[in-house]
Amino acid sequence: MSKSQAESVPSIPHDVLKLGFDLMWLGAESQAVIAMRLMGLGGLWHIDADEPGLMVLEKHLGFAEATGAALAAASLGARFDQVLSAAVEPLRNRTAANARRLSQAGLRFAAI
Repeated sequence: MSKSQAESVPSIPHDVLKLGFDLMWLGAESQAVIAMRLMGLGGLWHIDADEPGLMVLEKHLGFAEATGAALAAASLGARFDQVLSAAVEPLRNRTAANARRLSQAGLRFAAI
């Protein structure tokens, strides 16, 4: 097998494992963002005044972007794990950015 052929052979176990970790991180970051936003709505976490509107708006934009990425991958003949990875990537980008942004704001009250 030539080097170019070896590079084109998909590493399915690696790709599926990476997809699993991406899905795990998506769930963990989503839960962290939800917790910080709920604490912010309750007055315990610093959030911007436009955060409630942003919570609603970003869902539509994020899922539209994820759907477009999945459709593009599927139309190019990607495997199921590649299609799902394409859909998860924009969602992970958003949850990671939200988690980073919200975690920097911190608690509104000092810990006792």
